[in-house]
Amino acid sequence: MKKAVQQIMLGTVTGSESRARETLQRIKAAGYDGLELNRFMIHPSSLMVRMMTRAAGMPTGNGGKLDWHALLRESGLAVISLHADLGSLERETDAVIAEAKSFSTDKVVITGMYRFDYSDETAVRELADRLNRAGETLKAQGIRLFYHNHNVELLHAGSRRAYDVLLDETDPEKVNFEFDSYWFTEGGADAKAWMKKLGGRMRLWHVTDRGSRQTGPAMTPILKSDSMELGDGSMDLEGLLAIAKENGVEAVVLESHKNWVGNDPVRSLERSALWLNERV
Repeated sequence: MKKAVQQIMLGTVTGSESRARETLQRIKAAGYDGLELNRFMIHPSSLMVRMMTRAAGMPTGNGGKLDWHALLRESGLAVISLHADLGSLERETDAVIAEAKSFSTDKVVITGMYRFDYSDETAVRELADRLNRAGETLKAQGIRLFYHNHNVELLHAGSRRAYDVLLDETDPEKVNFEFDSYWFTEGGADAKAWMKKLGGRMRLWHVTDRGSRQTGPAMTPILKSDSMELGDGSMDLEGLLAIAKENGVEAVVLESHKNWVGNDPVRSLERSALWLNERV
């Protein structure tokens, strides 16, 4: 199982070529094998995308101006997978395929279904059909398609949860899954049960721990949950990892969200690497 870092963590520490080079060197030294890239972070992105990402607490930075092929080649880090949105994949299929191949990855991951109604069974079934068609096109070029969840897929779409609809109605030969255990846990689901249900269709695992870091006086003892460094939170990571190994997961991808130790994403991923390196 490869170990990787999701590029979304790195917006504040890859704003220049020298800063990006230092960051990638530290990621490699911490024991990671590669990165999971986002297309909107390796190309100049629109003001709207930058504003929305910053509002979510994860700024994109200036990475779209950098030569990621050269930086990754110099660092020795591989590209584990490439994140894209479904609309772009459908409109720019050849460009996405060429980009994945240029980074020597056979994995394209669909995520970020903005303003999509997961409570509408017809809409979710149409999404499954779109994924099947996209996956078939990619497969013909030696690229595999994966679907990345958040927590909205736990909504009921008719008699089934939306995630069940996607699992039932996508073709395993064309579509598989990058399972994010943090998001389903945040949604109140049993992440281990879902991982067992996915079985061999779970080929990638997004991981973070879940807890709280109090940064000032608390008005009440009730603290809002947030992502944490691996081993510092409350999730049963050992149990999740055991299932990931049983499923034959190819790569575990770290992604934590702004609640970093020392407010530093690199320190945070280095700390999480201590847990990963002992077990993966």
